[in-house]
Amino acid sequence: MTAVFSDAAKDQQVLRRRGGTLAEDLRDELEELIVSGTLPPGSRVDEIELAARYQISRTPVREALKALVTTGFLEARPRHGMIVTSISIPMLLEMFETMAAFEGLCAKLAARRASHGEKAALRAIQQRLSASVGEGNEEAFYAINQEFHELLYEASHTDFISAQTRALRKRLAVYRKNITFQTGRMAATIAEHERIIQAIEEGNPEAAFRAASEHVSLLGDGMADLIAALPPALLRVS
Repeated sequence: MTAVFSDAAKDQQVLRRRGGTLAEDLRDELEELIVSGTLPPGSRVDEIELAARYQISRTPVREALKALVTTGFLEARPRHGMIVTSISIPMLLEMFETMAAFEGLCAKLAARRASHGEKAALRAIQQRLSASVGEGNEEAFYAINQEFHELLYEASHTDFISAQTRALRKRLAVYRKNITFQTGRMAATIAEHERIIQAIEEGNPEAAFRAASEHVSLLGDGMADLIAALPPALLRVS
């Protein structure tokens, strides 16, 4: 499957508005396309096509692709070129397990360090998230849910831990979206977030760690439901 891009003129304008070097701007643009699912796992990303599409030389394109290989978003396959990385089931479960530990640690530290303003902001986001469930707007729910987790990372008042958590969350974005849209998952998310918020408001680090890690982890039926719901193209067979 070859990557499909939008209007070429718009692509060029988007790249020029970013403000970094050409390689950095293209890297960021492609990363966003991968995270959003516009470039799904298994898509072929062609160097020549990108250079023509964005009207730039192939040198910054190569630099951007190399950077995305380093962060795991792309992989070079013999006879196939650059491909958006697909993840095997064992690796996917391992990554979710690691993500659960990272999220739990951020929540634990937030329970110790979050300001009154951050606690109030978490509560406000939770109210908006609940309202979006009633409206049945899945995309709005997903965006607001992202806000909740971003604030959770900020409230941990860390640099390295929050950066690593965000990076792994991006790698899992396409897969997480499939989980979010499963039947009953949005309502369950509200209840799970409530436990996280309560633990942070009460200043209970251990309860916050447990609530946040359980919110992200895939155990039992949750694991089976995820695998069953994922399109085959998102998973690596071998």
